[in-house]
Amino acid sequence: MRVQNATRLALTLLFAAGLGVSAVSTHAQSASQNKTATSASKSKSHKKKSAKQPSRWEKGQKVPTPARISEIQLALAKDGSFTGAPNGKWDDSTVEAMRKFQDAHGLNPSGKLDAKTLQQLGLGSSTAGLGAPMPPTSSTSATVKPAETARRQQ
Repeated sequence: MRVQNATRLALTLLFAAGLGVSAVSTHAQSASQNKTATSASKSKSHKKKSAKQPSRWEKGQKVPTPARISEIQLALAKDGSFTGAPNGKWDDSTVEAMRKFQDAHGLNPSGKLDAKTLQQLGLGSSTAGLGAPMPPTSSTSATVKPAETARRQQ
């Protein structure tokens, strides 16, 4: 009889302890959800995004760094479109030099950076702006021999 009472008491204590832990974890979970909701509403009220890690993919063109702008200004100066010392600022003289360069090279003279202009300046990718991106090739299609490809097309 004593063993049964001791067992019941132990089970009751374990059950009560389990409820206590469950209540604490539920409280902690709701507190963290409230904190997340509060920080999300605060971040929405502030228009500036964190520069460390964006929460999602942001659309639109990013602003070039001052070092990149100086590099572009140097390339425009080599062409003779930009006069003055590179200052790392995208100012009116840089926009005008970009328009001049784009017009001289048969590009859309918008004064804005684009892939074709960077490529023409020698600062972009060799394939940028030339066409749609190619789908990735799988490892099996890359290892197919030309003779096998000819047989498949027949």
